[in-house]
Amino acid sequence: MQKIGFIGLGIMGKPMALNLIRAGFSVSILGKSGAADELVEAGANTFPTGKALAQHSDMVITMLPDSPDVEQVVSGPDGVLEGIQSGALFIDMSTISPSVARNIHQMMQAKGVEALDAPVSGGQVGAVSASLSIMVGGREAAFERALPVFQAMGKNIVRIGEPGAGQTTKACNQMIVGITIQAVAEAFTLAKNAGVDLEKMREVLLGGFAQSRILDLHGKRMIERNFAPGFKIKLHKKDLGIALQSGDEFSVPLKATALVAEQMKAAIAAGNGELDHSAIIQELE
Repeated sequence: MQKIGFIGLGIMGKPMALNLIRAGFSVSILGKSGAADELVEAGANTFPTGKALAQHSDMVITMLPDSPDVEQVVSGPDGVLEGIQSGALFIDMSTISPSVARNIHQMMQAKGVEALDAPVSGGQVGAVSASLSIMVGGREAAFERALPVFQAMGKNIVRIGEPGAGQTTKACNQMIVGITIQAVAEAFTLAKNAGVDLEKMREVLLGGFAQSRILDLHGKRMIERNFAPGFKIKLHKKDLGIALQSGDEFSVPLKATALVAEQMKAAIAAGNGELDHSAIIQELE
């Protein structure tokens, strides 16, 4: 059984690591966070630094908020790159810039290590239920090696292509999700101001061509005013920034994405960045 080092025990990372333990993998974590106690109780080992964790792991997984966080953990002092052994596998499941993912792949290759970018979709619910969609960039052999590990955390697992392809796909995913949330928020605000019953409207729309998971789950959140974070506005804004950066790189105008990014920027400025991304309806209201 592969020995897995897992770094990043946030809203998504903690349940993902727990699912690996439940699947029978030997999991090691950094012993610095409050979330570490629950993982230790479940059977995880702890190490003080990324370097030490990587030295004792066949596979290292990161699940962190942003590109600079991953770069710091990988190539910073006492980082993963200092300790990872030739023949190991590095998997970043964060949502970061495709160019950073490609750079990390090159750094790992210089150490004799294969690397995969494998961002996920499905939110906290998918992380807890081990039903995440996992979009993977990297070499086929590395993907096949990682597949049993991915299967302990997700259901829809696809190798998209070469290094960086997973992160590009995730950026596209976040564009679609963000724009759809904006559409539902605009429709609900219009309907509410016109005196329409939102519960009944949502029910009938779910039976027609407007049906979507966003309308179902996030529409319900909007009606119930349940904005406890499944995925925070500030993180989605970061993801749309990655998409817009990629749009600039490939000369693709992303006008709807830019509009939603501005809406999320306004929500953050209003102090709502820690709320669920469905809470952007408050800016419209």
